[in-house]
Amino acid sequence: MKGQFETEGTPAAGVDLGSFSQAGVAVVFGASGGVGSALVEAITASEHFKHVVSLSRSTSPSIDLLDEGSLARAAAFAADQGELRLVIDATGFLHDERQEPEKSWRQLDMTNLARAFALNAIGPALVMKHVLPRLPRLGKAVFATLSARVGSIDDNRLGGWYSYRASKAALNQLVRTAAIELKRRSPDALCTALHPGTVATALSAPFATTGLEVHSPAVAAGHLLAVIDRFTAEANGGFFDWRGHPVPW
Repeated sequence: MKGQFETEGTPAAGVDLGSFSQAGVAVVFGASGGVGSALVEAITASEHFKHVVSLSRSTSPSIDLLDEGSLARAAAFAADQGELRLVIDATGFLHDERQEPEKSWRQLDMTNLARAFALNAIGPALVMKHVLPRLPRLGKAVFATLSARVGSIDDNRLGGWYSYRASKAALNQLVRTAAIELKRRSPDALCTALHPGTVATALSAPFATTGLEVHSPAVAAGHLLAVIDRFTAEANGGFFDWRGHPVPW
C-alpha cells in the first residue's frame, strides 16, 4: 500500500517543486556531502527558486556543527537572500578514521557518544533554532533534516550502532518537538525528518552489504525532493522514508 506522501515513477529524472512559491530561497546545509551536493544540483536544475544557497565547511559563509555562531551567521545570510521556503539539513555522521559504529556495549565510549550526539542531534537542533524562526508565517515552507531508519526505536531488530541509533533517535524527538512550536507560528510550515535510504556515499560504503537497495546520490536526491514536493501541512512533525512512507518512531 502506498504511503500518504509516496511519489510515482523515477523522480530523479526531474522534480519541478511546484508546490513552493517561485519567489523563495532554497538552502542546503551540508552541501559538500554526497546527498547534499546532489540536492543542490537537483534543486538548481528545477529552476523553481530565486536563489539556492549551499552551505558547508568550505563555503562562504562556512558552517561548523560544533560552532553555533557559524550556524547563526549562515541562517542570517540565507534569509538575506529572500524568503526561506525550503531548507534541508543534509549533515550527518556515522564513522571516520577516529570512530566506528559500535557492535557491542563493550565498545561504548563517552567521547564517541558525545561526538555522535553533537554532530547528529545538537548541531541540527541549533540549525533549527536559527532557521525555523525565519520561515515565512504564511504559505508552504519546509525544513527537513536527514535522519535514518536505524534511529527508529520500534524498528530496531538488530542492535548495535549505539551512538548513531541513539543520536538519530534524539534528532527525531527534536524535530517532533520543534514542529509543534513551529505550527503555532507558521501554520503552513513543516518541520520533518527524512530517511534517504542507503545511498552510495562515503558514509554508507563500508556498510552497504549485499541485499540492500543502494541508490546513487542523484537518485536519492530526486526521491527526497519528490516526497517534499508532495508534503501537505499534515506531514509536519513526521518521519518519512524516501518513498514517502511514515517511519515508526
